[in-house]
Amino acid sequence: MDTQELIAIECDFIKKMLIQKNKDYGDSAINPTQIFSSADKSELINVRIDDKLSRIKNRTTKKTFDEDTILDLIGYLILKRVAEKHVCGGNIHAEQNNI
Repeated sequence: MDTQELIAIECDFIKKMLIQKNKDYGDSAINPTQIFSSADKSELINVRIDDKLSRIKNRTTKKTFDEDTILDLIGYLILKRVAEKHVCGGNIHAEQNNI
C-alpha cells in the first residue's frame, strides 16, 4: 500500500470517527450549550486542543503513545476548521477548489 492510499484510509477513519462522535454526543463542539462558559465556539475548541497537547506533553515516558489523545487532537483541529467555516458562512468549496 502506498502513502496516498494510507492517507485516504486515515482520513476516512477520522471522518467516520467525527461523524459518529457527533451523533453520539450531539453537536456540542460547534453548538455548545454554554451553561458555564460564554466563550465562542472556536475558543472552546482551542481549550480542548490545549488540553490534548498538555496530555501529550506531560505523558510519563517518551515511549507512551496514547492513540486516543492523538485522534482526539486531530478531530479537534478539524472541528476548529469547521467552526471557522460556520462563522464564514460555510464556504468550504471555494477553498477546496484551490487544491
